[in-house]
Amino acid sequence: MAKKDPGHKTVAMRLIKQAHLACQTHTLPGEGALSAEQVAGLLGVEPGRVFKTLVTVGKSGRHYVFMLPANAELDLKKAAKAGGEKSIEMLPSKELLPLTGYVHGGCSPIGMRKRFKTFIDQSALTQETIFFSAGILGTQLEMPLGSLQKMLPIEAVDLRLGE
Repeated sequence: MAKKDPGHKTVAMRLIKQAHLACQTHTLPGEGALSAEQVAGLLGVEPGRVFKTLVTVGKSGRHYVFMLPANAELDLKKAAKAGGEKSIEMLPSKELLPLTGYVHGGCSPIGMRKRFKTFIDQSALTQETIFFSAGILGTQLEMPLGSLQKMLPIEAVDLRLGE
């Protein structure tokens, strides 16, 4: 089970505090990047409540952020449609840190170097709270989708492959 207080504040945590929004912080045991499904297991919650943050680039060169449940895969055609692009592809890992300020496995939708158009899978609408990266490996934030939407404009759409 995850501990509640990581003992340090990330950019995302500081921005949430500045916005006076309630948020729970969960620190996971161990080190290194974990899959979103592994995170769900360590938190003891359903994988549908843990959202991974994926950064993409459209044919236009614009970047987009997509948040998907741990047990789902991004449908690139649905992602392109949501962004109004002809096509979208995943951002290469080596470009993630310079673009967002975050590393693979520790990418939060909150506090990126630039604000990108952000989408979340519509399944988040059915969850009381969701979990997502705090911006550092091994730390997750938990909050209602409505609170996350107060932090950044985020649109709920169907993003899952095979649905």
